[in-house]
Amino acid sequence: MEIQLIRHATMLLKINQKRFLVDPMFSPKNTLEAIPGVANSNRNPLTDLPKDAAALINVDAVLVTHTHRDHFDHTAIEMLPKDILMFGQPSDAEKLAEHGFTNTKLPLESCAWNEILIFRTNGKHGTGDIGEKMGPVSGFVLRSPQEPSLYIAGDSIFCDDVEQALEKYHPDITVVFAGAAQFSSGDPITMTKQDICLLARKAPYTKIIVVHMESWNHCALSRSELKQYIDEEKLSNQIYVPNDGEIMIF
Repeated sequence: MEIQLIRHATMLLKINQKRFLVDPMFSPKNTLEAIPGVANSNRNPLTDLPKDAAALINVDAVLVTHTHRDHFDHTAIEMLPKDILMFGQPSDAEKLAEHGFTNTKLPLESCAWNEILIFRTNGKHGTGDIGEKMGPVSGFVLRSPQEPSLYIAGDSIFCDDVEQALEKYHPDITVVFAGAAQFSSGDPITMTKQDICLLARKAPYTKIIVVHMESWNHCALSRSELKQYIDEEKLSNQIYVPNDGEIMIF
């Protein structure tokens, strides 16, 4: 298995000789409005893509955890072939159809393709009223013979849904979306450094890859701060924080 972090939650995943593009967000740096009312007022995304977007669409399938613009933006919608195989959550069926995508698999629970089993998991994109307003989000577990099992937790805080997915699927690798994203009011809507270390202690059998950082203006948790915290918690052998463009092979 090969995982390449592109930027934010956008990744290239190679499993069973098939290439997945995860959560494509292709907008050039500083071309989208900033989230208002937070300390960092720079326009989004905060960073450039590490490689040309045209090279990213040469894949066998796309996996969209949910359709918020930092995970599935207008540039990606325009660039992706409308007949490309696309996996996602059932609640996004209407939106994907409106954008012209005709070849979708949106499992309520699971589906199979190319000897890859894909299981959909739940998550919580925040707490209270903000969590409700953010709408449904999903994670996905991918399993294939002779490959490590992979759990992409999606835009979720650490919660019962994530803990249940870990217990049920016991993944070899877990990708978490971090950044401690937060609006001007309310609690974080993605994982904090405390969430990540709690996950690591709850599931010591899984290697953790942390993405969704330093690319969107309401994500306050930096890589350097997270790495320092991981070192203090003595979890650096289990948790890895890649840079944009970095390739990881398992």
